[in-house]
Amino acid sequence: MRRAKSFLRRVIADTWRHFSTDDGWALASHVALSGIMALFPFLIFATSLASFLGASAFTDTAVHVIFDTWPEVIAKPIAQEVRNVLNIQRGGLLTISVIAAAYFASNGIEALRVALNRAYRVIDTRSIIYCRLQSLGYVVVATIGIMAISFLLILAPLAMRIATIYIPELVLISATIGFWRYCIASAVLIIGLLVVHLWLPAGHRTFMEILPGVLVTLLAWTIGATIFASYLETFANYVSTYAGLASIMAAIVFLYIIAAIFIIGAEINAAIIRYWESVEAERA
Repeated sequence: MRRAKSFLRRVIADTWRHFSTDDGWALASHVALSGIMALFPFLIFATSLASFLGASAFTDTAVHVIFDTWPEVIAKPIAQEVRNVLNIQRGGLLTISVIAAAYFASNGIEALRVALNRAYRVIDTRSIIYCRLQSLGYVVVATIGIMAISFLLILAPLAMRIATIYIPELVLISATIGFWRYCIASAVLIIGLLVVHLWLPAGHRTFMEILPGVLVTLLAWTIGATIFASYLETFANYVSTYAGLASIMAAIVFLYIIAAIFIIGAEINAAIIRYWESVEAERA
């Protein structure tokens, strides 16, 4: 019990001290702003690639995957604007605007890389070209992943109709597509967190070393999103303050909270790693 208390005290103190003294709040702002600026370019590039490859249901799937885990009061107006943008017909895939969209979308990945490198206290010696190509690779992989999900969602109703012929009881759960979409969005979020913690920052970390911070991040995100959504619905009056910009301002504040929690999750992992390294050093 005493060792557990010492462990928690040292990890919490190390996490908060490094986050506060190493520009954690400024990095959260950078990640939030980069994220909102990368969102539309990513969706424009992804939609263009999906249309080129014949994934006609991509837009609706992408909106659900990205926004189903957001509080509805924040996600609904942004999702509508996303649909308006993505429904505009564009030219071929390899146009300058689409290539530029892919580049700007990768800026969001680069912001996460900077934040994780600082949180894990590592210096990235990899070349700029390698890092940028890796970020572009993540953008393409994310696009292909959402495309695969869109194909599955198209096939799901057909599979359900066939299955109900043999198992009529399945009719009772056939109307829960919204639930399954939420589950898929949550799974994508969890996988994305694991991937960026494992491979985006410099250095090497095992699955078990990143797991505590990822779990804390998911729990804190759920609590933070619930509290912020309640605040918007009960107390905040963004419309009177920001008029037509209310939805985007709420999204930026929400992403700032999410980004700070994300960085703190990495700081927790780094603090735990440092704790066990110090224990091993004392034993040696």
